[in-house]
Amino acid sequence: MSEKSPTASRGGVLEAAAAARRAAVPLATLSGADKDAALEAVADALLARSGEILQANRRDVEAALAAGKPESVLDRLRMDEAGIAGVAATVRQVAALPDPVGETTYSSVLPNGLDVRRIRVPLGVIAFVYEGRPNATADAAALCLKSGNAVLLRGSSVARATDSALIAVIRGALAGTAVPVDAVQRVPGDDRSSVWELMTARGLVDLLIPRGGTGLIRTVVEGATVPVLETGIGNCHVYVDEDADPAMALSVLLNSKAQRPSTCNAAESLLVHAKIADTFLPAALAALREAGVTVHGDARVAGYDRAVVPATEEDWAAEYLSPDISAAVVDSLDDAVAHIRRYGSGHTESVVTRSAAAAERFTSLVDSAVVAVNVSTRYVDGGEMGLGAEVGISTQKVHARGPIALAELTTAKYVLTGDGHIRGAAPAAPGLSCDALSGG
Repeated sequence: MSEKSPTASRGGVLEAAAAARRAAVPLATLSGADKDAALEAVADALLARSGEILQANRRDVEAALAAGKPESVLDRLRMDEAGIAGVAATVRQVAALPDPVGETTYSSVLPNGLDVRRIRVPLGVIAFVYEGRPNATADAAALCLKSGNAVLLRGSSVARATDSALIAVIRGALAGTAVPVDAVQRVPGDDRSSVWELMTARGLVDLLIPRGGTGLIRTVVEGATVPVLETGIGNCHVYVDEDADPAMALSVLLNSKAQRPSTCNAAESLLVHAKIADTFLPAALAALREAGVTVHGDARVAGYDRAVVPATEEDWAAEYLSPDISAAVVDSLDDAVAHIRRYGSGHTESVVTRSAAAAERFTSLVDSAVVAVNVSTRYVDGGEMGLGAEVGISTQKVHARGPIALAELTTAKYVLTGDGHIRGAAPAAPGLSCDALSGG
C-alpha cells in the first residue's frame, strides 16, 4: 500500500461507520445474557449454513491458486467442515466467558466518604483490517459483540467471497436477537482507498486494529488519524539453554516451527547454548530436515549438517511464514537475550531449560509481549490461553500487550459516588471555579 490519500468516494465507508455507531449505543447496554444468546445463534447459523460458506471459500481458493499466491496465503485462506466447526466452537467459547462490561477494576472509599470506582466499558466502534484470514472474521465479530462493541470488518480481496458469506451468515443470525444487525458490517469497497477511509474516520471509529503483513501494519500506523492498536509480526525465538532436556527441547522446537509454519506464532529463529550444541543440534537438524524445514544457520550450526544454508543478516530478523528457520549457537543465556533484543519483533520467545534460575533470568530480561518457559510458541493464541479467542497479538506497550481478547477491547470509565460532595471549604462565587477558590 503506497497511496497517501483515498482515491474513491468516502460515502459508503462513512455510511457503514455511522450505522455501526448508531448500533453501538444500544449494544453497549445489553445484558450479558442477551449478548450470549446472540453468539449462540451465530454459532448455530455457521453450522447450519456451512455449505454456502464453503462454496464461497472454494471460489476464493481457486482464484488464489490461479493468481499464484504462496502456500502461506492458501493455508490461512482454506476452510473445510472441520474448520467451520472450529470457528463455531470458538464463538461458543467466547459466549461462555464472563462478560467484561461493567467489571470493577478499581474501588476505593476516600477518607471524606467519596466512593471511586473504575469499571470496564465498551470502546464503541472497532474497525478491523486484516489479510486473508476468514476465521478472523468470526473471531473479531464474536469478541467485539461480547465486549459490547460494533465492528467494521475489512478483509482482503483474496478472501472476499468467504468473508462476505461469513458476515452475511452472522448478520442473518443477529436479526432474531437483541443485538442490532448493523453491529457487524463488512466495509464496502475492496481497493486500498477503503482502508484509508477507515483510517481517517475520526468521530466514527474509536479504534482500528490492523492484522497482517509488515506493509499493511506500517501503512495503518503511519497514516491513521484514529487510534490504532498495532499487532506485530512474529519473529519468534526458541532458545535451548545449557540445562535443557534435549528430548523436551526437540519436541518444543518441532511443534513451534513445523506444526503450522504460516502463523505469526510459529518459531522463526532457533538459538542453542554452546554447551548443549553437540548433544542437541545433530538430532534437531535431522528432525527439522525430516519435517521439511530449511535451516539458515551460522557457521557453528552449519558445522553439524552440510544441508544448512548459510544465514544472512536478513535471516536473523525474518518472519518467514514458511518451512524455514534461522539458527545460531550462542555462548550464554545473556548472548541469547542480546540476539533476541537485536532481531526480535517483540512477539513471543520461548526458553527450554530445567534451571529455575535460567528461566527467571530469561523471563526478566526478554522484552516481548509473551515469554514462555518449556512451552511451544504455538500456544500463544487467545483460545489456547483460555481467553476464548483473539484478534491479534499486540507488540505495543500501551493499553494492550499480547493477545487482544475481551478485556483488551474495553476501556475504562470512572464513577464517583458521593453525598453532595463539593471541593473546597468555601462555596463558589459567581464567575469563579471551585479550583480558583481552593487554589487547586
